[in-house]
Amino acid sequence: MDGPSFSLTLPSELRMLSVARGFVDALCTAYEIDRATTHALVIVTGEVITNIVRHAHQHRAEAQMQMDLQILPDAVIMRFVDEGKPFDLESVPQLPPGELRIGGRGVFLMRTLMDELTYEPRHAAEGGNVMRMLKRRKTDGSMRDCG
Repeated sequence: MDGPSFSLTLPSELRMLSVARGFVDALCTAYEIDRATTHALVIVTGEVITNIVRHAHQHRAEAQMQMDLQILPDAVIMRFVDEGKPFDLESVPQLPPGELRIGGRGVFLMRTLMDELTYEPRHAAEGGNVMRMLKRRKTDGSMRDCG
């Protein structure tokens, strides 16, 4: 069963973090997503946007990033599309939580907070990458129609 989908395209700038997080939080509020799920989605949104700006786009403000959010009866799916070079998510080490190190925590948080996480290059002609994440949510099986 499909649910409503929403998209947001942003310039690749760290100041867009609050816009991206607000987008996710507002949609979760409108569709009465539980607080734990909402919190996890907002946290990973910040981590993904930060990684896109710093690593995929290397602070190139002219690059754009797109985020898509789909609300299903039992889950929320988020997609992030960037214009960076292909990246292998599996190459990021599984860091133990107690390891002292600057950086490298974003992917750890994504893996920990989300139920599914995939990252793959887009078609060669388009360039960039697509990160897809799924978070199962607590629900009574009904979706409110907020339209």
